Amino acid sequence: MTTLKTLLGTIRLPFLLLTPACVSVGIGTAYWQTGTLNGFYVLLIIIGALSAHISVNVFNEYFDAKSDLDSKTIRTPFSGGSGALQANPSLSNVALRLAWLTFGITAQIGIYFVSELGWQLLPLGLLGLLLLVTYTTWWVYNPWLCLIAPGLGFGVLMVAGAHFVLTGEYSSVAFVASLPVTLLVSGLLLLNQFPDVEADESIGRKHLPIVLGFQNSAWVLGGFYLLTYLIVIISVLLKILPIYCLLSLATAPLAWKAFYGAKSFKGNIPQLIPAMGMNVALNLITPLLLTIGLILGTS
Repeated sequence: MTTLKTLLGTIRLPFLLLTPACVSVGIGTAYWQTGTLNGFYVLLIIIGALSAHISVNVFNEYFDAKSDLDSKTIRTPFSGGSGALQANPSLSNVALRLAWLTFGITAQIGIYFVSELGWQLLPLGLLGLLLLVTYTTWWVYNPWLCLIAPGLGFGVLMVAGAHFVLTGEYSSVAFVASLPVTLLVSGLLLLNQFPDVEADESIGRKHLPIVLGFQNSAWVLGGFYLLTYLIVIISVLLKILPIYCLLSLATAPLAWKAFYGAKSFKGNIPQLIPAMGMNVALNLITPLLLTIGLILGTS
């Protein structure tokens, strides 16, 4: 029971809600362009994406426990690690095996799709797998790579990959639709780094709040939010996306509240938590509204 509880902690189940929200956009662009979906492929896409998310979460927990970062962070509902391996360090190797197991599931699903659909999917898949295993050990030590990596994985790679699997081709529509997701997810991780600055800096990490400070990082976050909505508006005006995608603008008040909370942050972590919650809601609701807009656009 202890082993199961610890592994579930490293998986961080509530965080997995982000995956279907992001993948749904690629499914939506495929449906908008073709008017049909392969249900078996949709299921495999979701399983592969969830396995990838679990893998990166567990790798992150494992390496953070090994570096002793978990003992230095101030834990919040949205950041600072689960503390599962800190409480049960003897299960670290079991967690590492889980990370590699879920990595393998994602890789096997990718190999299946490449064999069925062609080599064109291979570069996207290889980049995704590389990101899984190197994010915590490499990307987080460069502020700009650390900034783009989460959005790249959950945005461009997941959305474009899902679209390709369901249509057999890459699409400018899928790429454009992936950009709001990319910006939002990178913003999600950016704000979650605010409470961890001292702990992360102590082990040599160099993300944006460490390099630029809280105020400048908050403005970057606000810029990401603004670009998210501008891309949707411009894409609709250019008829790249259906007009119903403007539904996603309904989350703008959440973006404002998250930005205002980040900009007001003066090291008061309890004060920041509501903004972090708004940021999570923004990341879950906006992609789903985009997907709904794409589906409505086919009718």
